[in-house]
Amino acid sequence: MRAFLGLGSNLGDRQAHLRTAVAGLPDVVAVSPLYETDPVGGPPQGAYLNAVVELDSDRSPRQLLSLAQELEVRAGRCRAERFGPRTLDIDVLLVGDLTVDEPDLVVPHPRMWQRRFVVAPLGDLAPDVVPVGALEASEGTVRRLTLTLSLNEVGGRDR
Repeated sequence: MRAFLGLGSNLGDRQAHLRTAVAGLPDVVAVSPLYETDPVGGPPQGAYLNAVVELDSDRSPRQLLSLAQELEVRAGRCRAERFGPRTLDIDVLLVGDLTVDEPDLVVPHPRMWQRRFVVAPLGDLAPDVVPVGALEASEGTVRRLTLTLSLNEVGGRDR
């Protein structure tokens, strides 16, 4: 099943945190270019590096969330402050055409179409899943970087 996860980091070696996260994910098909973005909400903090990862996985949304949270913990993620800075943030964006509405997991991600740092990299990987006009309607400033996380570099396979 086709699934998409959003990755972000704004503490420490941001690129290394994202690279380690991608290496820890099973069934990676593609990784978007990296984007540098200003934080949305929360206290004053540094800029994020963001990317979207496409998986071809038979894992459920709940299993993907558990894996994401495990990778965040391994990266030293501290959840002391809502919207605070973080070493690693992984959001479950889409999992096939499944929908989930639970207190700790909503799929499709409820705010992804409002967030340019999700819409832009998702559009790079899968323009077919991004609604027409979503990029223009999304909020925030993003800057596409020449940095990439090659799947060969992290142990996956390139398309």
